[in-house]
Amino acid sequence: MVNPFTFLQEVRAEANKVTWPTRRETMITTGLVILMVLFASLFFVVVDSALRFGVGLLLQVGQ
Repeated sequence: MVNPFTFLQEVRAEANKVTWPTRRETMITTGLVILMVLFASLFFVVVDSALRFGVGLLLQVGQ
């Protein structure tokens, strides 16, 4: 078992090693994530519509 005081010192030392992104880096990354989500959603809407259309054609052939 580690002394709680020693543990807190080690936690603080590790926290000081963290490099946080700048505001600009955070904004750029957030923008890219939003852009990728929009592209992915558009892609899946198009694929879903194409599959629905294709299945609809197949089901009409059997009638």
